[in-house]
Amino acid sequence: MFRRPQRKVTSATIAAIAAGTALILLSGCSASDSPSPPGAPNAAEENALGHVHGLGVDPGDGTLYVASHFGVFRVAQDGTHERVADRWQDTMGFAVVGAGHFLGSGHPDLRERLPSSLGLIESTDGAQTWDTVSLLGDADLHAIEPVGDRIYAYDSTSGSLLTTTDRKNWTTITTQPLYDLAADPAAPSTVYATTDRGALIRSANGQEPRPVPGAPTLTAIDWQPGGPLVGIAADGTVMSSSDATNWQEAGQLDGPAEALDAVDGRWHAATESGVYESTDDGQTWQTRILHDH
Repeated sequence: MFRRPQRKVTSATIAAIAAGTALILLSGCSASDSPSPPGAPNAAEENALGHVHGLGVDPGDGTLYVASHFGVFRVAQDGTHERVADRWQDTMGFAVVGAGHFLGSGHPDLRERLPSSLGLIESTDGAQTWDTVSLLGDADLHAIEPVGDRIYAYDSTSGSLLTTTDRKNWTTITTQPLYDLAADPAAPSTVYATTDRGALIRSANGQEPRPVPGAPTLTAIDWQPGGPLVGIAADGTVMSSSDATNWQEAGQLDGPAEALDAVDGRWHAATESGVYESTDDGQTWQTRILHDH
């Protein structure tokens, strides 16, 4: 079930919509690619993931969730996975903020009477149901990064990096093509982003981002709470840094990352071939799911 808000939520400070942008490193999904429900023409196989947009571990029970073009999936320890609530929602941005508590965005299941862009949505029951928070019909958030009381998000509709402290009123930090976001929980006023060309940039206190000196070319990034900033290079090299400037190679994946999640003792990454897990800080990776696009 998807619940609409009681009243229309407005966005006070979003910049004028810019021209649509395309990621150069990795292609994403658009509203026109919204997923089909079971039984519809060209519907995907029942457990097909399609393009993976987000990963997250529920701190309550350790379950891995995969947000993809064809819904949110719960992954069992043996690697089997099931679509939550039979919802074929194209879940773009995705973040775990607590036990059973998720933030998301994207495009609705075609059986739901909703705008093509969902704005910021929230689930408090492990993706069984979702509530609209803000920006319904106005934003398609391809990356969502909660840190403390703040949320950073990249809106592909306007091509803007946005931030909010109340989840309803958003401020634009910059307008440029971005791919992924990461923030150190110890420094929530600073956010890192990778551009569509793999450059690592940093914005502090809502200022225009600047390139990070010495940073490698990266695709997906995530900051492990209490640990390093983790990034995946375009060739699949796994990198880590304690200060975003000095980087070390940790391990290797089979290509650039579609999504990355790093929590203490468990890193997960999705590439074109599947979803992988590392329990040794990226040195070695075990297959959780193999999939076709």
